[in-house]
Formats: sequence, C-alpha cells, structure tokens
Amino acid sequence: MSDSAKQLRILFAGTPDFAASSLQALLDAGHNVIGVYTQPDRPAGRGRKLTPSPVKAVALEHNLPVYQPVNFKQEEDRQRLASLQADLMIVAAYGLLLPKAVLDAPRLGCINVHASLLPRWRGAAPIHRSLLAGDRETGITIMQMDEGLDTGAMILKKQCPISASDTSGELHDRLAAIGAAALLESLPAVADQTITPEVQDDNLACYAHKLEKAEGEIDWHKPASEIARQVRGLAPWPVAFTSLNGETLRVWYAEASDEETSAQPGTVIGTDKKAVIVACGEGAVRLLKIQLPGSKAMDSSAVLNSKKELFSNGTGLGLS
Repeated sequence: MSDSAKQLRILFAGTPDFAASSLQALLDAGHNVIGVYTQPDRPAGRGRKLTPSPVKAVALEHNLPVYQPVNFKQEEDRQRLASLQADLMIVAAYGLLLPKAVLDAPRLGCINVHASLLPRWRGAAPIHRSLLAGDRETGITIMQMDEGLDTGAMILKKQCPISASDTSGELHDRLAAIGAAALLESLPAVADQTITPEVQDDNLACYAHKLEKAEGEIDWHKPASEIARQVRGLAPWPVAFTSLNGETLRVWYAEASDEETSAQPGTVIGTDKKAVIVACGEGAVRLLKIQLPGSKAMDSSAVLNSKKELFSNGTGLGLS
C-alpha cells in the first residue's frame, strides 16, 4: 500500500454484509477510516427489535464514529459530512442516493464497490439479476461516483464466473470477497490520481430492479432451465415458492433435468432418493431442497423419508 493511500482520510458508507466485507478489509489493511455512514437501525426478528446493520456492527467493534441519517435532504446532515474533511468516501451497497453536495464533499470524491461488471446490471439487485438472466459471468466494478445510478466512470473491474449450481447467496459471498480485494487494489491509484477512469457505454446498460417477493412464485409453464435459475437466483431471499394442497411450498434449491415428459406443467412425475421431479413447460426440474409449511428448509431426501405421500405421482403443484 502506498504512503498516500495510507494517509487518506476515508469515510465509509454501506449497510449489508456485502459492504461490511469491504469495511473490514480497509480496517485490516490499516487504512485511516475516520467515520462510517450506514442506514438507520431496522426492526428484525420475531420481536421486531431495532437491529444495527452489519456495517454498523463492524464500526462499533472498532470504535468508529457512526452516522445514520435517513437521507441527505437536511442541510445539517450535508454540513456534518463536509465538516469531517474526508479525502475520499467509499460507498458499498449503502442504499441511499447521494446528492451532488455529498459526492463533491471529499477531496477525491466518492468511489463505489458495485457487484456487477458495469455497465451491465446497474441498480439495486445486480447479483440476483445476473443469475436470473442466465449470465455466465459477473464481477466487481470500482467506480467513480456521479449523480446517476451506477453510471460513473470505471476505475477497476474484476471478473467472477457464475457456475450452473450457484445460488445468489453463494455468489454474493464470493463477490463480497472480490469486492474487498478490488477496493484495496484500487486505492493507491485513486490516492495518487494516476488512473484515468473508463467511461461507461450506456447502450450496454441493464437495470437491476429491486427484488419483490412476488417474483418468487414459480410458473411451471416456463422451461425447466429458467425455473432452476429462478430458484437459485432467489435463494436465500426472497425464496421461490409454489403451492401444495393449498399451502405454500418454498423451493430453496433445484436443478434442471433433461427428462422428457408430456405431463401437465406443475405435475409431480416421480421421486428419487434426493429429489422431487416436477414437469415444466419444457423438461422437468428436480427439487432438491424444500420447505413445507410450518417447517424449516430441508433436503428433499429428508422430506421424502417421512412424507413421501405428499409427492405421489400426479400431484399438482401451483394449483389455486
């Protein structure tokens, strides 16, 4: 690490686990983090107790000042940030749009750790959208922020392959680690201003819409490959689902099968030791991890050992 990077007065802004990985990496590497911005504590768990974000938890563990404005519409919040006299603000999955006054406050502006190979998948859910779309590759982009949504010029990009078995949770964890490493790699050039960021090609951009729970409902008329991607792309949240005997059956993991069938889509066409096999619009899917109502998520093998009768041949899923 260059001396100039070590000397930077850094503000960090982020909220979830993905961002906490980058903050922890900065601290482990000895960077001078002077304060942390994160979203206000949110109710969580059965008791709906106010719970700090993962980023706040890391900050408190290291005795860093924490700031939690609802937004930056209040002049006092913008002035407080400016008064910290940061050289650089690092943003990772913060969840708030930063106004120009905030972007311009640090001497070197704001850089972002974004979980896609920009300009593909700008927006709130790039990891999930890359899986749902069937992308073979994604990655991390370190970007100089501007007033647009993930539209700034690119400082550094790191590729990450997507395997045929990845869930969004698994991909998230790999990208969080890649993002933390890429951030550290980029800082010397950012500090020394020895890099010319690459302007994005807006014509190649896709928008990664925020996930909605309703997107989890399985349409069995779709091809097996698409349904398998949906299941993997929505695990561990919001989790794909269908109905079984009028109740919700959650599907945590599935894989496409090349098994040919003329059965009605959504019909159970068999079971084996590991899976429930369901007909789709094209092909079939093997449900490998499921969650019955009132139960926890389990490997299908365990469910079939005790409740195989629920999945007898001809049983219909997704029936209203």
